[in-house]
Amino acid sequence: MRHGRTNFNDLGLCNDDPRQKVFLTTQGIAQAQSAALALRSTVLDRIIVSPLPRTRQTAEIVNRFHDVPIVTHSDLNDIRSGFDSRPVSDYFKAIADDPLHKRVNEGESLLDHKNRVLNFLEWLKTQRDKALLIVAHEETLRVFIAYFEGGIEDQQLRDIHVGNCEIRHFEFGK
Repeated sequence: MRHGRTNFNDLGLCNDDPRQKVFLTTQGIAQAQSAALALRSTVLDRIIVSPLPRTRQTAEIVNRFHDVPIVTHSDLNDIRSGFDSRPVSDYFKAIADDPLHKRVNEGESLLDHKNRVLNFLEWLKTQRDKALLIVAHEETLRVFIAYFEGGIEDQQLRDIHVGNCEIRHFEFGK
């Protein structure tokens, strides 16, 4: 699932630095509480989050019904845009001529990010958990959707939209 709405979502700002003060808004907390209720009867073995505080904050709200370990995995981090605390619109302008390959301000390209997330999915296959909740970011979940649903070309990744606290269910080998 994606994390709840944040103050940086409201401001239209990029964030990939865990040290920034980016947390769920009142709306984001309500979204996470709704997701927690939707998942309350789901059996979970573990929750995995990115290093960004908004994912842990969302996971902690959901975990009130589960009391399972919450662990961090850096490969789930949002794309390192090179535009931390700057407008998302400026980032999109900066990569417009080659959105798949362009790296700006020592950030990573969309394909760099995709490969990092695919590494996480390969690692995930080696885990023994039967049911996991992964709380991550829209850009990260786009890669999950393309991986599990198939038929999505790299240039179509940006066309996939995942709402705050939207839950998606995936299974390996299905």
